[in-house]
Amino acid sequence: MWTSLSLWLTVTVICTTQQIGYISAEEFPEDAALDSIGLATKYGHPPIQYNVATEDGYILAVYRLPGKGKRPPILCTHGLMDSTDTFLIRGYTSLPITLADRGYDVWLANTRGNRYTRRHQHLDPDTDPAFWNFTFHEMGVYDLPAIIDLVLNETGANNLTAIGHSQGNTIYYVLGSEKPEYNSKINVLISLAPMAYVHNTPLPVATIIKLTPIITTLVKDLGLHELLGDTTALGRIAHTLCSVPVIGYTICAYGLLYPLVGSDPTELEPEFFQNLAPHYPGGSSIVSLLHYLQVGYRKTFAQYDHGSEINQKMYNSSEPPVYQLARVTMPIALYTAANDGFSSLADVQLLRGQLPNVVYYLLSPRLICNHVDYVWGQTVSYYLYPFIDIMLDRYNPL
Repeated sequence: MWTSLSLWLTVTVICTTQQIGYISAEEFPEDAALDSIGLATKYGHPPIQYNVATEDGYILAVYRLPGKGKRPPILCTHGLMDSTDTFLIRGYTSLPITLADRGYDVWLANTRGNRYTRRHQHLDPDTDPAFWNFTFHEMGVYDLPAIIDLVLNETGANNLTAIGHSQGNTIYYVLGSEKPEYNSKINVLISLAPMAYVHNTPLPVATIIKLTPIITTLVKDLGLHELLGDTTALGRIAHTLCSVPVIGYTICAYGLLYPLVGSDPTELEPEFFQNLAPHYPGGSSIVSLLHYLQVGYRKTFAQYDHGSEINQKMYNSSEPPVYQLARVTMPIALYTAANDGFSSLADVQLLRGQLPNVVYYLLSPRLICNHVDYVWGQTVSYYLYPFIDIMLDRYNPL
């Protein structure tokens, strides 16, 4: 099977590369070639870059869009295999650009392991497998505290508003559970596509979760560490293939993305997808993906399961510790969608019942809103932003 898959991928890349040779540069949108700094600058907010070091040595790129007024700081955190690009790729209608236009002090965080954070004080991501030995747990325990402290120190604010997408919410649940002193530093967490439990995911994600032991063994046997990074073979294939007009959209959107996140082609039109493809995926660790699969397979929102022997050494228990969501006392607004292939309504309701301070719950008025529409949707400013404003106005009054 793997030989056939490799052959198919090789042929696909060769054919794609040949087709790209016949495509003029003018056919590719300008934004496809811009990084986060270039995108923010193009749309009116040249960012300030900060490089913050975590307690365990990772160096994270954080971007600040100071806005045009004196509104409180807002911190945006991205999802798995993603980067700050995701929040800017819609240009003028992107959420951070919209908020900065209104005068908010917007901060965009890159968590460890993506294209902007493949850096460490001692470890080389290309030669040291230890660099990739992290999951969303380390992002919540190390990355978020370092970033939050940076924002509060630079702004002089007592707390901030957090806006997370997907994994960008998971890490706050970890933070509030493991470092409860940080709860008071978040005046509200706006959770877009909340991710914690993955017990009730639809097909095909449910099938992938059932294969967790096989996938874990395969990853170990193949010695895989980085997940779809820019320099990995699969990462290069994804960026190359998905950038091709028509063919890329058909294969990558209809063949790969929509079956996983939920189909909504009118919100993710072909022209935009060609623009998006070079930016996503942005890379992460394979272990981070395995951690989510474990949560679904073990039916427990807990720390990473290394196996009973290693667990005993790390946790002083044969089982990994369960995250204590009762400690997550920060105000949280949950924004859900009925067509979300990862964050199902049933799982969000399970999370809602465990969190002690849910202050708002929204089921998207767009019936086919999927997992990525929150950040990539063509008309998201109409059906989502007004409901985000409700929380912003409540917790950030002028």
